Amino acid sequence: MRDIIVSISDFVCGYPLFVWLMGGGLFLFIYSGAVPLRKLGSAVRSLKTRKEGAGQISSFQALMSAISATVGMGSIAGVAIAIVVGGPGAIFWMWVSALLGMATKFFEGTLTIMYKGRNDKGEARGGPMYVIMEGLGPKFKPLAVFFASAGLIGCLCVMQANQLVESAFAVFTPGATIGVWPRLILGICITALVSVVILGGVTRIAKVASKVAPAMVSVYFVLVLAVIVLNIKDVPGVFGQIFEGAFNLKAGIGGLAGVAITGARRAMLVNEAGVGTAMMMHGASRNAEPVREGLVAMLGPAIDSGFVCTLTAIPIILAGNYHVEGVKGLSVALGAYDILLPTVGKYVLTALVVVFAFSTMFSYSYYGRTCAEFLFGKKNARYYEIFYLAMILVASVITLDVAVSLMDLAFALMSVATLFTLIRLSPKAVKALKEYKG
Repeated sequence: MRDIIVSISDFVCGYPLFVWLMGGGLFLFIYSGAVPLRKLGSAVRSLKTRKEGAGQISSFQALMSAISATVGMGSIAGVAIAIVVGGPGAIFWMWVSALLGMATKFFEGTLTIMYKGRNDKGEARGGPMYVIMEGLGPKFKPLAVFFASAGLIGCLCVMQANQLVESAFAVFTPGATIGVWPRLILGICITALVSVVILGGVTRIAKVASKVAPAMVSVYFVLVLAVIVLNIKDVPGVFGQIFEGAFNLKAGIGGLAGVAITGARRAMLVNEAGVGTAMMMHGASRNAEPVREGLVAMLGPAIDSGFVCTLTAIPIILAGNYHVEGVKGLSVALGAYDILLPTVGKYVLTALVVVFAFSTMFSYSYYGRTCAEFLFGKKNARYYEIFYLAMILVASVITLDVAVSLMDLAFALMSVATLFTLIRLSPKAVKALKEYKG
């Protein structure tokens, strides 16, 4: 089963996903008139909601909740995996993906407000499945069901829970072989803590995220800044390796394509542009102005797969400890800080990882529950939360390659429905952008 999951994921998330996400993002970037470059200042000013409508949280809370989901294990373990598999050059393609992802997220945020739906209890909800039903019409309901079904799996946070367990044992029992029972016990503790927040609904998740997300990014910046100051002479070489690796033809065109695909694949897991998850969180915003919400959503990829991923890449490339066999993620990042900031580095990073991982699991639980509400109704969606918590236990004992492949595959399937919908409805968003006076 492990080999089947990994093989299918490697194929689907190879050239097909690269062409689909990067091609779709490029189309939306051009069609919007390079909105990430033209409207970046407006996006920052749009954080304050002017006109309120149906919803549960503010635009700022929606952005912070979406960022808390993406600025998590993907921004640390995901970046480390990209460098291990594709070398430093993969980071350049993560930057490219971030720019295109900003355009994609603009359309996601705009359309999820423009075509906001309601669950079976009449409560306002957003997300690709509701945009499909309201924007494309009932005849496209199978596509909406397809997205929501894939979302039930893609939003289970298996990689985050897996890497959280790995980080704890990597720091406190380095080199030791850890059996199933210690992992399961730690998984139970994690599950208990997550349940306290997610059972309180999106309002509690948003309140926690709006406080935690800015603080954890700030602390992470200070940690990386310390590394940069102590190794300032070697920092220019880091960016030299990134650009050289991104366009290095020594390994041939196939090697170059492999680096690009690796960067784009990991960026997908980091910024989730085109996947549709953020549409569910921004769809819960009280903002009644679609374009304004789209501009807010556009800031997400700039922060997670632009700024934060660069912060992660610098220490790993400086340490040069990414030449390892197999798929390694968090252990490589921890090892880099152990080399560059002995004694304290890996412990500070571990503390941040714990916060990152929990914040991601909080937001993902809402994404999964929203998919479950669409499929089964609000009353039955609570059973998904039980399933979600149970899967944290499963994730604590499975291997990393299976966890990563399972999540990648589900995200790829989600992106099929999301990006198709964004492209079909893009004229509506562009028309609204031209009429927007903000």
